[in-house]
Amino acid sequence: MLKMLARAAALALPLLAGIAAAEPARVKVETGVLAGEAKDGVGVWRAIPYAAPPVGERRWAPPARAAAWKGDRDATKNGPSCVQKMNADGTPNGGGANGPMSEDCLQLNVFAPVEARKAPVMVWIHGGSHREGAGWIYDGSAFARQGIVVVTINYRLGPLGYFAHPALTAAARKDEPLANYGLMDQVAALQWVKSNIAAFGGDPRQVTVFGESAGGMSTLALLATPSAKGLYARAIVQSGGGWFPPTTLAAKAETGEKALAALGHAKASAADLRTLPAETLIKGVGGSFGPIPDGRLLKETPTQAFAAGRAADVPLIIGWNSGEDSLMGPWRPEMAASLPPGVRAAYPAEAAKGDETLARAVFTDRAMGAPARWIARQAASGAPAWLYHFSYVGTRFRPFTDRAAHAAEIQYVFQYWGRRTPMSAVSEEDRAMAVLMNGCWTAFAKTGRPDCPGGQAWPVYSRDADTLLEFGRETGLRTGFQAGRLDFQEARTLSGLGLR
Repeated sequence: MLKMLARAAALALPLLAGIAAAEPARVKVETGVLAGEAKDGVGVWRAIPYAAPPVGERRWAPPARAAAWKGDRDATKNGPSCVQKMNADGTPNGGGANGPMSEDCLQLNVFAPVEARKAPVMVWIHGGSHREGAGWIYDGSAFARQGIVVVTINYRLGPLGYFAHPALTAAARKDEPLANYGLMDQVAALQWVKSNIAAFGGDPRQVTVFGESAGGMSTLALLATPSAKGLYARAIVQSGGGWFPPTTLAAKAETGEKALAALGHAKASAADLRTLPAETLIKGVGGSFGPIPDGRLLKETPTQAFAAGRAADVPLIIGWNSGEDSLMGPWRPEMAASLPPGVRAAYPAEAAKGDETLARAVFTDRAMGAPARWIARQAASGAPAWLYHFSYVGTRFRPFTDRAAHAAEIQYVFQYWGRRTPMSAVSEEDRAMAVLMNGCWTAFAKTGRPDCPGGQAWPVYSRDADTLLEFGRETGLRTGFQAGRLDFQEARTLSGLGLR
């Protein structure tokens, strides 16, 4: 199949070789007129404000409506990334971001087919551990050429996006959401899409929300957020896990209080905290970030919502990569001490290759594989779900690895190789994989079913059949894929989350 798709990809290349000069593209949204540009049949509008700048009194507050403007707003240039740690040498950080950044960053980008009418919409939530990344990094043109309107968003990150403190809790209005400001931004962006996407030719009733890593986790959180229901019709989770510890708002606030005390602000009021330089917070407040139940916006973890059948019942694609252990970093022999009891019996082949191979397989399964399969199982009783495993290694990486690293699938999904990959390094086989994955995702956005190009079968997931689609050198269906390993992880982990 990849050979057939490779020929199709090769035939498409001449069409891209002579891209026409950009032409103006004006669109009117609720807050004013946007002056973007169109070329090669795709209209692009960048740095569109979907909410007011979250600065001053609006720092650590729910997003407010964006202000209107007069005249045409230039929408041809990328906006700033949200505040995050950047590399001093100007190269992209771990989330792919570089260049200007600002707290005034609640903006999104739209890629749309020229003259689109009621086209399906895909809203991309970027990854980066909830602390890095930006929407402007991703190019939705390949989707747009397939008839999809794509929206890529920024959202608040790190301690500006996911932070709690007793002073902020005390100052908040009754029932005002707390802690999950990045998640609030994502809901606000989806509300903006519902109100404005028709101006770009998109259908607000056919929205697919999708994301990778922190973006996949965010997608799961949106499925568990009552106020987000109805803002999307389908969801795709790429390496987003699915098992979340039941952290409380009180615990998060205690962590925030200790962090600020360590920075010399033990008695700070909410007003004091809102005057601290953003860079001070980004550099000085560590720990993990991401959605937590605050009892207001998010009443329970996504794990709890799926276990209880309270997550939004929409068609779902979910999966993981073969080399998620790239998140582990360099191996240290002392890591072997953290391997759980009984693991060698569950992973005999990996154990025979040594502790590092075993630990990396355990990490991949525990962090991404087993929770993805579990989410598919929970979702399968309602709207259809599809499970995948991505093991394809690009030809340029094969001398160094035999596993697909975390985030490796993104360039194939978007059929876009990014700013750091010269096309001379991309083989016809790589392009064929991109045609396949982009086609599967496009079909899902259009119909709610991933009817892949070339007739590649991908059946609905069921617990009894336990069949997934592996995107690899030999793409195909796998039944009972790594079942013993994933069963081991499920048995030892779910009980610790209070679900069994």
